[in-house]
Amino acid sequence: MSDLNIAVLVGSLRKDSFNRKLADALPALAADGVRFEVQRIDDLPLYNQDDDTYPPEAARRLKQAITSADGVLFVTPEYNRSVPGVLKNAIDHASRPYGQSAFAGKPAGILGVSIGAIGTACAQQHLRTILAYLDMPTLGQPEMFLAADKVLEDDGGIASGSRDFIQGWLDAYIGFVRKHAG
Repeated sequence: MSDLNIAVLVGSLRKDSFNRKLADALPALAADGVRFEVQRIDDLPLYNQDDDTYPPEAARRLKQAITSADGVLFVTPEYNRSVPGVLKNAIDHASRPYGQSAFAGKPAGILGVSIGAIGTACAQQHLRTILAYLDMPTLGQPEMFLAADKVLEDDGGIASGSRDFIQGWLDAYIGFVRKHAG
């Protein structure tokens, strides 16, 4: 099987982000030949359509990374029952100008860690709506709503009680990417 390159967008900028820790832990569970590249989004200015002709360097870098990836993994918290603004801003930069989206056709996966009782269910649903518009086939099952206190160890690794569940999801997502990457 050929190598896969997965662009990872983490929807939290917090230094001790649960979602960043999860994104950082995933490569240890991946099969050989699967690379995860967390993309920097903290330096993106607010999206402004006036910049479409000459986008900022940070936006060009992000768009190129997504264009060259075989799939895109969104690892996001939930803020106010939706996606964080920083993640939506990154999506806007990489999908514009209209008709020149880097996301079109890229197989997507969504997961998220939260301290809340319903995890990241609302954020993931909103993100699915956005990704459908961007023409991204998105893994539907299994779903991945994770409680931070049950998933992550103090050192940032994945807790043994959650490892099999996350491994199953990751294997399904990688298979989904291989199917769509042709």
